Amino acid sequence: MADLHDEPHTLPEVGELDGEAQAAPSGPSGPPSPSGPYAPLTAEKAAEAVLPALDVAEAVQAAQGALESTPLERARALLAAHPVADGYSGLPSALRHLPCYDLQLGESAVDTDVPRLRRGNVGALLWSLHLPEGLAAHRAVGATLEQLDLVRSVIAAHPEGLRLARSAGQIIDARNCGRVAVVLGPAAAAALDDSLGVLRVLHSLGLRVLTLSGTSWAGGDAGLTRFGEEVVREMNRIGVLADLSGAGDLTVGRVLTLSKTPVLCTRSAARALRPHPANLSDELLAGLGEARGLCLVPLTAEQTGPGLRDVADHLDHVRAIAGPDCVGLSGLYDSGAAHPQGLADASGYPHLIAELLRRGWPETDIALLTWGNVQRVLRTADFTARATQDRREPSTVRIAELDG
Repeated sequence: MADLHDEPHTLPEVGELDGEAQAAPSGPSGPPSPSGPYAPLTAEKAAEAVLPALDVAEAVQAAQGALESTPLERARALLAAHPVADGYSGLPSALRHLPCYDLQLGESAVDTDVPRLRRGNVGALLWSLHLPEGLAAHRAVGATLEQLDLVRSVIAAHPEGLRLARSAGQIIDARNCGRVAVVLGPAAAAALDDSLGVLRVLHSLGLRVLTLSGTSWAGGDAGLTRFGEEVVREMNRIGVLADLSGAGDLTVGRVLTLSKTPVLCTRSAARALRPHPANLSDELLAGLGEARGLCLVPLTAEQTGPGLRDVADHLDHVRAIAGPDCVGLSGLYDSGAAHPQGLADASGYPHLIAELLRRGWPETDIALLTWGNVQRVLRTADFTARATQDRREPSTVRIAELDG
């Protein structure tokens, strides 16, 4: 399958150019235009220089289109080189309720399929393995393994569109082969059943992100317990990233101090703009920036607002507080959340990027937002894991030994 493509420019009609030529004044007005090598580039001159073999009218049309590209066209061109690495997709849970589906040709029952991913220039997705609310604690491990089994089946059934990726290098390989890379995680901390051995097994099956909340050792007013700190150390050792969205402020602060690898907030926007529990205060955003972590701003009406511009406002704010190296995107498609107008499904990313270009974002910062920052965090986790495994054995400590 072909790789992600730009959509062709929409060229002006010949009649439009003729009309503009007729409307132009016949005599000079205002100060004389520069001549020689400093003369301004016009569509006609560009046509003569670049397209001498074409008919004059066709050459003028092509040059005019190149000189007057819209923000949306620029966004699509930029995303062709730096596609979106989407930090949270709820697709696995959504597919569990469908008797049959075809993501390759298109599936109207979900927000995400291969055609819409390509129209949105999405190059990688983090697939959530979070558990249904109300699930009994003793079912957490089994339910997570079932989700992993489903994800593997879905990827195997769509080999022309999807490919499992465990590292930053494999994400790039998938993109170069024209596939959308699928990274497994985040999963719920409850899936560990308070066992570091289970953590290692889940990692061996492909898990790369774990959400640190909702357990006795990572949650509540106390923040991380001693066992929770040991979990973070073992995650660093094997290369599993910590997701702090939904964690308490004390837990976030402690993990930022303790972790040797950057951390993620896979579903967090700016609390200063919208006081949602999962959004981050400016203090935490600044700490995340200092720790070179990554805040993945969600495209949900509840957390960011009802419109595309509201999402852009949050991206502006996080970029200003945490820095351009610490902001990314999370669609939260197929998670049951309502999405801002203009971002109803995975095909809407070019419109968001076009809005950022209108606001003056440099293309280098947009490349970090869409692709570069996620790649950096994954590469850093891989490097840290290799270095740590040379000097630290797998931890076999049990929760009762540390937390009583």
